[in-house]
Amino acid sequence: MSGPRINSFFLGNSSGVNFSIILSPRDAEAGKFQPANCSGSKRAGDWNLDVTPGVDTSKVTVSLTRTLELCLPNATECCPSPLCVVETLQVLACRGSVVLAQLLIQAEIFANSSFTGNVSENATIIPNQAFKPLGSCPCDLTAGACDVRCCCDLECTPDLQQLFSGSCFTGVFGGDVNPPYDQLCSSQSMEYTPEWFPFLCVHSSLDNTPFLGYFYHGSTSTPKVPSFKIPLQTSPGKPFTGYREGDPIITEEDEYFTVPQQSLAGQCVGNAPVAYLHNFDVKCLTNLESYKEGLPHDVRINSGTADFIQQNVVYRAITDRGKFITESENLLAAEVLCQNVTFAEHYKFIWKDKNIEQVNVTVFLGSLCDGEILTQRFTVEFLNLNSTNGEELFEDPGYQVGKPVRAANLNASDPLGSLNIWQPAGRGLCASATSRPVLFGVDSYSGCILEVDINEDCSFLRGNVTEKLNALIQATHIGKRDNSSYSDLNDWVEIIRLDPFRSNVSTGGLKGFCPDIPANLNIRIIFAKVGAVQGIPQQQILAVQISYSTVIWQFQCGLGCRNTLSLLPITASVQFIEVPAQPPPPVTRYQKLYEEFDCNRNEVCWPQLLYPLTRFYTGEPYSQSLAKGLFLAFLVLLAAITSNPWFSKLWKR
Repeated sequence: MSGPRINSFFLGNSSGVNFSIILSPRDAEAGKFQPANCSGSKRAGDWNLDVTPGVDTSKVTVSLTRTLELCLPNATECCPSPLCVVETLQVLACRGSVVLAQLLIQAEIFANSSFTGNVSENATIIPNQAFKPLGSCPCDLTAGACDVRCCCDLECTPDLQQLFSGSCFTGVFGGDVNPPYDQLCSSQSMEYTPEWFPFLCVHSSLDNTPFLGYFYHGSTSTPKVPSFKIPLQTSPGKPFTGYREGDPIITEEDEYFTVPQQSLAGQCVGNAPVAYLHNFDVKCLTNLESYKEGLPHDVRINSGTADFIQQNVVYRAITDRGKFITESENLLAAEVLCQNVTFAEHYKFIWKDKNIEQVNVTVFLGSLCDGEILTQRFTVEFLNLNSTNGEELFEDPGYQVGKPVRAANLNASDPLGSLNIWQPAGRGLCASATSRPVLFGVDSYSGCILEVDINEDCSFLRGNVTEKLNALIQATHIGKRDNSSYSDLNDWVEIIRLDPFRSNVSTGGLKGFCPDIPANLNIRIIFAKVGAVQGIPQQQILAVQISYSTVIWQFQCGLGCRNTLSLLPITASVQFIEVPAQPPPPVTRYQKLYEEFDCNRNEVCWPQLLYPLTRFYTGEPYSQSLAKGLFLAFLVLLAAITSNPWFSKLWKR
């Protein structure tokens, strides 16, 4: 036991049982315990024995009656040392002279660490931990007691240390607070000792150690946790200066205005912020179990001038659910659970300069039942306040990335044109493929598959493929800017068309073989940044070229050649090429001379003549390359000296 009180239990009927306690029952000379004597009492020395009888169990309590305070000067009846009590006790339960049970107790009790005397004015001096270890024994965790396996604990007696002398804590925690460091000459702890270590090692006492003196008393800053709060206002009093292109739209609660959008992985993100002047049209799949409502439509939006505008919401019912329900499981009518949900949301932001003037929302509602998969649609469109008759006259005239490229057919009475690429669906056949507009700044590549018969005429096949490719380009001109007017011819650039190459190779009457099939449509759009309006870069289309790449179609015979149809993939690619708005200045004479020493433009690089001696060379350790370089320089110098005529004369003498 290590405390002044211990409890135990006697099992059985305690009537007629005599309990007694014996102090030091071991014979000091023989080293054996004395025979049990039932004639003892319930008090022995400073120990008392109390018994609380019960029905079938009796509680036996052994307690110490003396004080455990450390002795003050000239004090008695106290503990002269921290280890106050070291005694052996024996508790006996006898019925008459027959011993029924006995309990052996080894008591090692330390003095209390609390101090009740007068407080001394001598304060404990704490050393500067930057230059001297604050605690010489970190494993000494218990005051006034011996910590097991802590060999540096001064409160552990030699007898106790022998019990765990072979399992002491090592390292700094075990008391080695100032270990020898690797740079010390007497240290052998390094697994790999370089050759130069004896010349550059440190001779110093352990008081001068790199483990001390590295404390930096500087200001600390709390880390900033990113959140979906508004990053545009640094202080509540700062006025809101309006939106710029790409800034997230903010609500009245200083949070992002979110609409579900597609991530880079193709999945829909429900809390995606809406960016200013960025249009999008996304579709998201959901079912009744995973359906979640979006942002409430009563949330007010910051207009850009610290004013808040309310959304104008119009609710409509879906009449044709087949356009949105893509899959349905056959369930019994009694088991089907339906709910009124949002099928589509269309947002129109009316803007002017850097502010939002109005927000119109059209919400389409319908019934979604359990077991059905819903394709939700979310669109966001930004319209300028000066738009008239559906034709958007932007104050921001340049193209923005992700917006459709404007096309026109100026040779027809209806100038409205289109520039599209394929959007295959189902099996990917051209017969069922739809189209989508070409988006500015977005390189695209799409295609579809055309079924060709083995007896197909080559001329007819070329015309059929060309017709399908030309159907994507229903235009003669492309708008230079996003606000190009149909009435001004200078706002448009004519599409340059390059006819497909014809090699005039004769098929010789072979079936299933056709050369020079224009199966690839290449659309190259050249644009440049011509300036900026209110800090927004203005991008303008300079030229558009359309060309064809030809392939050789050959009928692919399947297993047994039973199928007379073969598949011909035809593709369309769009590439945006950025060029300087103005031609670069001519190359000066200095630049021409400098190009001779430019390592990126010449095979011979004179500045890298001593490349192995620089830090950029990583083929071998820098010390080895430096040593080899110096040795080579020594040989060159030695050769130069020995080849001199005066050296030969001196040698002959």
